[in-house]
Amino acid sequence: MNKNYTWHKIADSHTEIDFSVNELTTIEVGGKTICLSKIADKIFACAAKCPHAGGNMANGYVDALGNIVCPLHRYKFSLKNGRNSSGEGYFLKIYPIEETENGVFIGIEQNSMFNWLK
Repeated sequence: MNKNYTWHKIADSHTEIDFSVNELTTIEVGGKTICLSKIADKIFACAAKCPHAGGNMANGYVDALGNIVCPLHRYKFSLKNGRNSSGEGYFLKIYPIEETENGVFIGIEQNSMFNWLK
């Protein structure tokens, strides 16, 4: 696990996370609301709100290419890198997920003005 993150256990297994019909859900962890998505038993994590107009990403859906789609204006974002794939130029915050024999963990960046020194 990367040292620049504080790792928070969110479940013992990905099967324990309650995803809605559209394979999206939100969790509260590390003082943040985060949207989780499941694609073929792999979990992805991103900001819960769209950077364009604040739409709740968990109310959207994941398209056939693996992009999360905002429910408000249908802006699309890659769940792998957060890049806006529909061309509007926004960036969605992505959080790393690590699944080990000890559980499912999400990495939250450590807030430090000295992170750039590492």
